[in-house]
Amino acid sequence: MGKRGIVPAFPALAAVLLGVTCSPSPMAQQQPKTGADIVIGVPNAATGEFNVEGPLTKQGYDLWADWANANGGIDVKGVRHKVKLLHQDDQSKPQLSAQIAEQMLTRDGARFLLAPFGSPTTAAVGAVAEQHQVPLVAANAGARQVFLQGLHYTFGILAPVDQYSATAIDWELSRTPRPQTLAILTADDAASMLIAKGLIDHATTKGIKIVFQQQYPAGTTNLYPLVQQAKALRPDLFFNSGRFLEAVAAHKAARDLQFDTNLLTYAVGPAQPEFVQALGPAADFAVTVSPWTAQAKFKADYGPTTAQYVAAYRQKYHAEHEPGFVTADATAAGLALEVAIKRAGSLDPRSVRDALAALDVNTFYGRLKFDPQGQNTFHNVLVEQVLNGQLQTVWPPELASAPAQYPMPTWEARFGAAAQPPKPKLPGTGVSPRR
Repeated sequence: MGKRGIVPAFPALAAVLLGVTCSPSPMAQQQPKTGADIVIGVPNAATGEFNVEGPLTKQGYDLWADWANANGGIDVKGVRHKVKLLHQDDQSKPQLSAQIAEQMLTRDGARFLLAPFGSPTTAAVGAVAEQHQVPLVAANAGARQVFLQGLHYTFGILAPVDQYSATAIDWELSRTPRPQTLAILTADDAASMLIAKGLIDHATTKGIKIVFQQQYPAGTTNLYPLVQQAKALRPDLFFNSGRFLEAVAAHKAARDLQFDTNLLTYAVGPAQPEFVQALGPAADFAVTVSPWTAQAKFKADYGPTTAQYVAAYRQKYHAEHEPGFVTADATAAGLALEVAIKRAGSLDPRSVRDALAALDVNTFYGRLKFDPQGQNTFHNVLVEQVLNGQLQTVWPPELASAPAQYPMPTWEARFGAAAQPPKPKLPGTGVSPRR
């Protein structure tokens, strides 16, 4: 599926990137025709609220540009065009992101756009792309609302965010003992609340009772009181919808309070290596959902294999760990644009837009196909669990790298009984005791 006559060139490109030399054939020695660079605008966060996720997104875009340029660029009817990415910091601000996109299209010669991290900034840039009728491929925008505004030039490679929480619930309901009750903590930012709402709606329709639901200010790192309240209700499942530091805080509180439940699930957190680094052995058995992980060996009909992608990432960024999904999302977005340009056989924005709308290709990231609103509702959602300090894919079965542990062992079984606070000492009275 998704080949449509395009020959996957990426295994050869991987050899170039990894320093493997080959003897060129006489045909390979012929110099292909070269055309002007394809300038692509990338308004994206280097600072502000997304100062971590924005640079990870940039890594993925840059890695894709390396792949696209490794054999001379993108082939458009026999003419190769190298990719040139224009990066500019939008400070995580939607209005500024839109202004930068406008400048890139009207002054800097950008033909296409790759979106910033996050749904609010993507929506702002999408409005600019629509006005200029220029394709925008979004790497990290999961909010369904972005794609329900009639934007005909915006395409997102992520499945909708409510699909992630629904997948977690459906997987947990397939386990034994079947969970009956759920406690939820959520940060009060828009993305976290959207995920929590999707979770509540889906869990309720599946017969799970919500016994605890509480919001907290985004960025809160002391969640002991709320976790303690959730523990008192003895839920079968616990879910935190927030950011990385909040997930660490919630899990640490669960450990210290010996909050025993079937599973502790997080919208974000365990997928990042820093989660295990921060929590050590306590991180084991934490669950999250993800659009991609290196353990899930999606079959690539176009582009690099998972192994080639991981190897190229490690070499470029001098990393021992595997890339996370935020980086992979961005590389997949670049691949989607590349395939669309090739299939369109043109750099005309409308032709490339139509090719994106018709796209259906399997890559290292999984399936890239867009619904009529421009969102990739066809993409697999993966369930991951930390096991022995390593993040493993546990669902779906055909992509699993390890069996899940459910329910999680009690904290006492893992670490012994919690230390009891010392007994209070009675204050002295100043009077000698009677004998």
